[in-house]
Amino acid sequence: MELTHFNEQGRARMVDISEKDVTTRTATARTDVRMLPATLEQIKAGRIGKGDVLAVAQVAGIMAAKKTSDWIPMCHPLPLTGINIVFADNGTDELYIEATVKTTGKTGVEMEALTAVSAAALTVYDMCKALQKDMVIGPTQLMVKTGGKSGDYTRAEE
Repeated sequence: MELTHFNEQGRARMVDISEKDVTTRTATARTDVRMLPATLEQIKAGRIGKGDVLAVAQVAGIMAAKKTSDWIPMCHPLPLTGINIVFADNGTDELYIEATVKTTGKTGVEMEALTAVSAAALTVYDMCKALQKDMVIGPTQLMVKTGGKSGDYTRAEE
């Protein structure tokens, strides 16, 4: 596979997508936040002093997805047509964060989905760090992507 992010001098460049077809593209990413059962319980009960952790994390993830090209140097700014972030947990010590991002464009939204879950997880950490500093974020991974020249991708079950 040839990497296209380098110019003729071997230096980084933003890939020219001018000739690519406009297609509907989606990506879903996921990350986990491991914490003490008491921390998860407080999040779910809405007893974190800084406010509604999941509501703030959801907004942070959406905002981050929209600003991905400001964070990741070679990402194209994209007109996103939808962003959805959902939370689940294992009932004891893990919070699961999943983001699905959509666009109709010339390049995919994998980075936007990965950025969304990362920002949401970091927000959870920020809002709960007074309660627990040793939370662990990750793994962060692309689960599904659709559209584009490279076709669809679904992460294999572990």
